[in-house]
Amino acid sequence: MEPTPHEPHEGPLGVRLNWLRAAVLGANDGIVSTAGLVVGVAGATTDRSTLLTAGLAGLLAGSMSMAVGEYVSVSTQRDSEKAALAVERRELRDQPEAELDELTGLLAARGLSPEVAREAAEQLTERDALRAHARVELGIDPDELTNPWHAAAASFLAFTVGALLPLLAMVLPPASARLWVTVLSVLAALTLTGWWSARLGAAPARPAMVRVVGGGAVAMAVTYTAGSLLGAAGV
Repeated sequence: MEPTPHEPHEGPLGVRLNWLRAAVLGANDGIVSTAGLVVGVAGATTDRSTLLTAGLAGLLAGSMSMAVGEYVSVSTQRDSEKAALAVERRELRDQPEAELDELTGLLAARGLSPEVAREAAEQLTERDALRAHARVELGIDPDELTNPWHAAAASFLAFTVGALLPLLAMVLPPASARLWVTVLSVLAALTLTGWWSARLGAAPARPAMVRVVGGGAVAMAVTYTAGSLLGAAGV
């Protein structure tokens, strides 16, 4: 019997998998954007200090942008979760019988018989009505609301770690080898992130790796060509 692929579920496990996916994607963004930047600058100049300055500026700008964007996005999600919980709390206070009927219907829709669904709804309501409705009706765990600060920190760190690879690969080797060292290092790292992102989503690895590696290769080719043309023009 073949093992079934892991399926992410809601709750703590699903939350952890979502954060891990976000970290992989953040690292991938750091790799591609910083690689495109330093390779583009390398097309115009071989000066190590210029490459280092450009790479560091791109790393800081990108990591801060990712962190701020994630903070704003997750803050909006958290506000929506709090608003939904407030509405549910008010409905439970004003119309408890209707809410009990609603919970019964939701449980019955999940495969329970009407009698069992009613009994389960009554027991869940007696124990903690708000938590029951939050989890069954809204898909929210009141004890595990999304945290924008955690999201911002994770995005910042993931982007920074990803961006360090092309930056170090560009400034550490000698001038004659740094371009190819950077390109090969970036493609290897993108292969790994593509494989890991596919694994997390229980999807075929090869298409994901081809997309990620192909996108990174195109980005580096475009920026290097642009940098070379600008360098040749004396810009």
